[in-house]
Amino acid sequence: MADRADFPDQAMQYAPQLYSAAMRLTRNSSDAEDLVQDTYLRAWRSFATFQEGTNLRAWLYRILTNSFINTYRAKQRRPDEAGMDNIEDLYLYKRVSSLDTALGNRSAEDTMFEMFTDDEVKKALEDLPENFRIPVLLADVEGFAYKEIAEMLDIPVGTVMSRLHRGRKGMHKLLYDYASERGLVSNAAAASSPAGAHSETTTDTDHA
Repeated sequence: MADRADFPDQAMQYAPQLYSAAMRLTRNSSDAEDLVQDTYLRAWRSFATFQEGTNLRAWLYRILTNSFINTYRAKQRRPDEAGMDNIEDLYLYKRVSSLDTALGNRSAEDTMFEMFTDDEVKKALEDLPENFRIPVLLADVEGFAYKEIAEMLDIPVGTVMSRLHRGRKGMHKLLYDYASERGLVSNAAAASSPAGAHSETTTDTDHA
């Protein structure tokens, strides 16, 4: 059992990371501050149940995401997931003409993301429906493993993988749209974009 007296020293170091995650979840600075404050209050109250030697950061993120889902998302209708099923596997990096010049061992996808501003990538993440935004945030921004995310969200690992797959496809589509607006997409790519081609249906067994 952890000692509450140690809570400030051990837990407060993660405040900036938690606030950053809260901003991406709530998309509002006041709500993000309230969410972080609520997270720390819940964590302090429950700190005696925290098992020392385990991942405190993951424990705090679990409280943060659960607090968001139970308190903030509960105020809204179920997130609109329409349209996420029919987004094809874009692999945007194959459609952006200037990536043909990518050199060395750097992956095309890494190069692709460098073509967008931080604000564009952040907006693409924040515009995802929440069921997909949370796993993408935890996996691709915060670096948690699938098993850790499954434990945080209390869902099967397979559901985490499914939501990540669909969430990443959703981000690719949004980034493709930004690339098109900035003239980074070749005419041939534009002709094969989701607006001009039939989409491939992705079946998701996720009913959680």
